[in-house]
Amino acid sequence: MKLGLVVNPLAGIGGTVALKGSDGDAIVQQALSRGAVPLAQTRSHDALDKVELGHFEFFCAGGDMGEQVLRAFDIEPQVVYQADGEHTSAADTVGAVKALVAAGVDMLLFTGGDGTARDVLNALSAVGADETMPVLGIPAGCKIHSAVYAVSPHGAANILVQLAAGVPLTLKTAQVMDLDEELFRQGTVKASSYGYLHVPEDSANMQMTKQGGIDFESSAQQDIAAEIVEQMQDDVLYLVGSGSTTAAVMQELQLENTLLGIDAVLNHELLASDLDETALLELIEQYPSKIIVTLIGGQGHIFGRGNQQFSARVLRKVGRENIIIIATNAKLRSLEGRPLRMDTGDAELDTLWQGSVQVVSGYEQKTLYNIA
Repeated sequence: MKLGLVVNPLAGIGGTVALKGSDGDAIVQQALSRGAVPLAQTRSHDALDKVELGHFEFFCAGGDMGEQVLRAFDIEPQVVYQADGEHTSAADTVGAVKALVAAGVDMLLFTGGDGTARDVLNALSAVGADETMPVLGIPAGCKIHSAVYAVSPHGAANILVQLAAGVPLTLKTAQVMDLDEELFRQGTVKASSYGYLHVPEDSANMQMTKQGGIDFESSAQQDIAAEIVEQMQDDVLYLVGSGSTTAAVMQELQLENTLLGIDAVLNHELLASDLDETALLELIEQYPSKIIVTLIGGQGHIFGRGNQQFSARVLRKVGRENIIIIATNAKLRSLEGRPLRMDTGDAELDTLWQGSVQVVSGYEQKTLYNIA
């Protein structure tokens, strides 16, 4: 099987430093200046690490767009595209995908976020291959609403293992979604659908399209918020994650809220806003800490999607016992029985935290749910 690989080496670079995206050279430069470390190649490596790669013939883009990952496995790929310049761009992703299609690959493997998925869709549409080329995304972006990605690099590996073993995979159409990053940084979520790509049908390993909030959930969110605030302890730092469900907690406290960032609350007062990984690490060294987080509706991710500031380092210091997960019953039902997910980039941590957890789902109400 001819497998094409394209890596967006800058995908997700703004996550841990609270920039809420990585689109545009200015954001990339700002992220790097804050000490951000590119993770796309590491996540690509994790997806390929447990796969019998000898079953595939690899084609790729050059350098850090795919070639370096494959050569780390002693694979000699056929390089069909070379990017110019210090940093790659959307045009490079488009050019690489077109070159891979021209090379006759049977399936396209790509690493990135929603912006990368859009670039892949644009490239395939331009050459008339969007309705025929199977694709599989390895998630590495800050915000991943699109259903063309595996739930994690490990999920992508599971699918590749099946392909290597010759297991037939049914394909389905999956939606490519993306947010307006400028509005996103201003606290407004405006997601649009850009089209569809063909992906493996595998509910255990492929993520669903993110589901937005429902107006009638507001009262349920208020009930959850009342429960959380009532149970808050004195002199304990509460790190409130992103999302409308967690925003209800801040509203109950009558505090300003960073809808799409991380805020710190101590003794019912706002201590700091829109924190990045470094600031979080500094604060949790000073106070006993708890994290309040919700899940992504329809997908189930609690960490690794839109809240990369809660890095593996942060989570290890806070501890599993100090994580408070909140979600309305409607949001839990939107998972249709799928488990909660962690995709922190630390496979050991993700595995260690698997198992049953109690989700605060109403006033004096908890629901037992599973992290897998």
